[in-house]
Amino acid sequence: SGMGELHLEIIQERLILEHNVNANVGSPRVSYRETITQAAEAEGKFVQQSGGRGQYGVCYLKVEPFRNDEPEHIAFESKIYAGSIPKEYIPSVERGARNAAKSGILGGYPVINIKITLLDGKYHEVDSSDLAFEIAGSLGFKEAMQKAGPILLEPIMNVEAVTPEEYMGNIIGDLNSRRAVIGEMIDRGHLKVIRCKAPLNEMFNYS
Repeated sequence: SGMGELHLEIIQERLILEHNVNANVGSPRVSYRETITQAAEAEGKFVQQSGGRGQYGVCYLKVEPFRNDEPEHIAFESKIYAGSIPKEYIPSVERGARNAAKSGILGGYPVINIKITLLDGKYHEVDSSDLAFEIAGSLGFKEAMQKAGPILLEPIMNVEAVTPEEYMGNIIGDLNSRRAVIGEMIDRGHLKVIRCKAPLNEMFNYS
C-alpha cells in the first residue's frame, strides 16, 4: 500500500532493484461502493425437502436508504414479536443479510448506508435451522436490493491544479473531460489555481 501512484512506483522499483523480486503490477483499481435509492420489501425463502430432515427458513425483509455509523454502515432491526420466527434464528437472518451485503448486485462491491428490517417469517419445528435462516436472509436481501433502485458510489477527490494563465483553458478542458466539477479559480502570485472535485477513476496518471 502507498500514499499514491508515485509512492507505489518507488516501492515497485525497490522490490525489483534491492530485493530482486519481479513484481507483477496491474492498473490501480477504484474501491467503489453500492447503495439503494428507495425502500423495498422481499421474501427470502430456503426450503429443501429430500426425505429425512430437510431445511426450512422463510423471512420477509425490508431494505431502505439509511445513513448510519453501524458496522459496515448497515443497520439491522427485527420487528418479530409474535414468535413467527423463534428468537434464536433472528441473528442467523441478520448474519445472512449482512454477508450478502458484502457483495452487491451491480459490481460485487460492498453495500453501505442501508437499514435492513426483519418484518416477518415462517419456521418449521423439525426442519428449521440456523443455516436455513441464514440462507433465507441472504436471498431475501438480494431480492429486496434488486427492487430498491441500486446505484454505484465512487470516491470523489478534491483536486487543485496550479498553472500559468496561458494554459488555463487547456487545463479546464482536460478536467472537464475527466468529469470534474470546477469549483473556484484564484490567483497565487503570477499563477492560476483551479480547484475542483473529480472522480478518482478519472485521475490516475494525472500529474
